[in-house]
Amino acid sequence: MHFHGWLSFFILLYYKLPLRPNKKTYYEYTGLWHVYGILAMNSWFWSAVFHSRDVELTEKLDYSSAVALLGFSLILAVLRAFSVREEAARVMVTAPLLAFVTTHILYLNLYKLDYGLNMKVCVAMGVAQLLIWAVWAGVTHHPSRWKLWIVVVSGALAMLLEIYDFPPYRGYVDAHALWHATTIPLTYLWWSFIRDDAEFRTSILYKKSK
Repeated sequence: MHFHGWLSFFILLYYKLPLRPNKKTYYEYTGLWHVYGILAMNSWFWSAVFHSRDVELTEKLDYSSAVALLGFSLILAVLRAFSVREEAARVMVTAPLLAFVTTHILYLNLYKLDYGLNMKVCVAMGVAQLLIWAVWAGVTHHPSRWKLWIVVVSGALAMLLEIYDFPPYRGYVDAHALWHATTIPLTYLWWSFIRDDAEFRTSILYKKSK
């Protein structure tokens, strides 16, 4: 199994995002990050299975899980960057994106596993969320925005490995393998930012509640 799939899970448990009974000091994105952690584990699990057992079922599960993770990541980027906290507003943002992701997954599984189309959809969702995080990191005064910048820039460079694929160099390592390798340190930094964001937001709300 991919190490960084379980890494997301254990980091999530270790950091224990703030859960306060007083909603004035409650981190509004806790539940969303929990769902994100579960989707990350699911995605990397099926990626590991597919890379070890390449059959039609594992291929579809791998692709579908990756699309689901990317789609939810985009939803999270929009909700956090634009500080969408009201449930009604969240539904308005989430519903169309969720419908698009669901439709695409059904298309891949029930109609045609179109590799070219899937790559375009995944790249579009990936670029969109990187741009959202980049703009937000540029305008926010978040104390850990430097971590976000590193993740965004490194993530964009890593994405190029998936787009401009190259065969194994001297038979040892190819672009896809390098992409997998880059996700390990980025996972550490990404969840570190999430922890910092939870503490930062909770501290602000706590001060306001006094």
